[in-house]
Amino acid sequence: MTAGPGRIRPSTGEYFLWGVAALFIIVPLGCFLAYGFFSVVDNAIVYRPSIGNFADLLSNASYRATFLRTMRMALEVSAINLVLGYATAYFIWLRPPGWRNFLVIALAIPLLMSYIIKIYAMRGVLGTNGLLNSALMTLGIVDEPVSALLFNLTAVRITLSVVLLPFMVLPIYIALERIPASVLHAASDLGANELQTFAGIILPLSLPGGIVGAMFTFVLASGDFLAPELVGGIEGFTYGRLIFSQFGLAFNWPLGAALSILLMCVALGVIYVARRLGNPRWQR
Repeated sequence: MTAGPGRIRPSTGEYFLWGVAALFIIVPLGCFLAYGFFSVVDNAIVYRPSIGNFADLLSNASYRATFLRTMRMALEVSAINLVLGYATAYFIWLRPPGWRNFLVIALAIPLLMSYIIKIYAMRGVLGTNGLLNSALMTLGIVDEPVSALLFNLTAVRITLSVVLLPFMVLPIYIALERIPASVLHAASDLGANELQTFAGIILPLSLPGGIVGAMFTFVLASGDFLAPELVGGIEGFTYGRLIFSQFGLAFNWPLGAALSILLMCVALGVIYVARRLGNPRWQR
């Protein structure tokens, strides 16, 4: 049934879905964000609105330094994964169809595993007696185990790059799969070599997938607290761990909520920019 010329009245099911979303997503999120305007006095939450937490966030040099260091680390992880992810997706795309399906499934299997198990696996790889140190010593690159591979920000970068790699590869591969074969055949018929075809057709058409993958990687890396907690140590302290500590040992939920609001704003900004970059005018 229509509600006017060219307009369709929402069905009962759509109203129900909006109601469920409001009840289980919007209302809890709004309540959580409201905590950012409260305060803690004598280990008790004072439900009196104020902007004290946000003033502390902006004036505290330690908070600012941790935030900026985490954002830089997330950018580095995104850049590393963009290169590795594109190379991996391009390699899979060039395989025969049967091999493509097998490789994509193999790549997606880690997404079904427990996140903690993957972090502990990387901890074993990077440890002094781990796989990486054993390989370096076997190849004669080092004479003794390298302790700098664990419990620092480098370990966090490596761990997040490995764990989040599927979130980069899959969007790029999907973008590559959507490139019409007729376009590639036309380029070949017009005399374009492989490099010209890649630079002029494949890369531009698959770039939106890379942007989406970079968005996923940045947002997940910037807010992660488990990997920095297990492999970062004291030197690998990140903004996610700062938020986690406020809800844990510090028992300062209002400050934790205020810190989370800043991170959420950054994530929404990154999503908006990725949407704009991933949908250029020539695609609309």
